[in-house]
Amino acid sequence: MQAVKFFKKNLLILLILIFSLPVYAGTLYKTNVVASYYAEAFHGKKTSNGETFNMNALTCAHKSLPFNTVIKVTNLKNGKTVNVRVNDRGPFVIGREIDLSKAAAIKLGMIGSGTTKVKLEIEKMGPNTKASQQTAAKAQKMMNALIASKGGSKTTKTTSAVKVKTDSSKLQPGTKWNIQTGAFSSKDNANKQAQKILKAGIKNVVFQTVKSTGVVRVVIKEVPAEQVHDIETKLQKISITDYTVKLVK
Repeated sequence: MQAVKFFKKNLLILLILIFSLPVYAGTLYKTNVVASYYAEAFHGKKTSNGETFNMNALTCAHKSLPFNTVIKVTNLKNGKTVNVRVNDRGPFVIGREIDLSKAAAIKLGMIGSGTTKVKLEIEKMGPNTKASQQTAAKAQKMMNALIASKGGSKTTKTTSAVKVKTDSSKLQPGTKWNIQTGAFSSKDNANKQAQKILKAGIKNVVFQTVKSTGVVRVVIKEVPAEQVHDIETKLQKISITDYTVKLVK
């Protein structure tokens, strides 16, 4: 009789422990989605949850998952995995699902390409706090505006990438790239865009005049390969989505 009571008591404890485990552990969230990474340009700046971004920590930006959610990210090209914690919002680029810290990108072997297709699994769901909800709503609003500016519906869900001429496969360490953000017949309009880019914290913005036509190009000069995707993210945040990235030879 005492053995039965002991069994029942311990069975109850066991059931409580089982049902108190996170229900999201190992749950598939999304697969075949695009991951990018951000690094030096944002290192030391505030993240959306108020932390200081550390590119050497295993964190990530996601537009909707609650802060402190832990995600297992698998690079579908090479099978490498890493667990990251959500502490920021983004990426604000159409077609990209998650923005990883540089440390996470290194573990996934995606530094050279800059972006890669991944599988996302929820290891631990963070609490859906008011801050998480508010920042997620703001992120969705920003994406709606971005989609609308590209001619889509504000409620349209899209998986198409922004049509730029970046060749991510060639973003090898040690290379430098020029990013042309616009070409204007008016120097005043070119200057307005340049000032907008400078205010976003992007440096080395220059004008290039085409003598035969008088067209003024706005160019971000000689961007190191490892900073190209950081610059792209900043451009997306200020609604500059039509740009060309060319290797400096």
